[in-house]
Amino acid sequence: MTPTAVTTLLALFIAHLAGDFLLQPRRWVEARQRDKARAAALYLHAGLHGLLALLVLAIAGVDPLAAASWALTIAASHALIDLGKAHLDPGRLCGFLVDQALHLSVLLGVWLAWQGSLAPLTAALDWLARPEVLSHALAYLLVTRPMAIAIALSMRPWSEEVGDPGTLVAAGARIGILERLLVLTLVLLDELTAVGFLLTAKSVLRFGDLRARRDRKLTEYVLLGTLLSVTATLALGLAVRQLPWGG
Repeated sequence: MTPTAVTTLLALFIAHLAGDFLLQPRRWVEARQRDKARAAALYLHAGLHGLLALLVLAIAGVDPLAAASWALTIAASHALIDLGKAHLDPGRLCGFLVDQALHLSVLLGVWLAWQGSLAPLTAALDWLARPEVLSHALAYLLVTRPMAIAIALSMRPWSEEVGDPGTLVAAGARIGILERLLVLTLVLLDELTAVGFLLTAKSVLRFGDLRARRDRKLTEYVLLGTLLSVTATLALGLAVRQLPWGG
């Protein structure tokens, strides 16, 4: 796989992001949601994506006829995917992620067709199957819901002693997951000092709130949960780094 091929793939992705988020007026989105297949904006938007893709492929030196064919494929698929999305709730994150995944999959398919080989895809799958990649993926999965459940069960003996914390439902669990993802990343990058800064920043943010509530049990409960979460993540990250391929 040559640098030019990789550059073309990245350029196609950039063109997609530009067309979807920089060059799409809000009124086009509203018209598509309201009028569905009868919205002229739907086809203008798809045509814009086709033109952007055609420009990228032309710069890459793709045969003009093939470039036009693939640009048309991108435009048509974009219209169909957006039409399907128009029938879904626009406020759902899942719909947004599926929509973007489908668009990027089409671009990847066009790029592979241009390459005339599945070798890049095979190489990517071979890389994903390496022990170091799988061990890191396993660690990242563990610090999400599995560790959140384990910590909640560990904290259960004290949770009943703490009254209503006054926070958003499930917000604490999501904050904990993001915190552990950051800590694990810092440990794997051997940036242990930054973990201290992260803990300090969280302590500063929570100190004023906890002091205002004058609830010693809640303070101890939050401190215990934070230390348990960070300690478990540190131990996991250090264990991964000690593996023969952990780095």
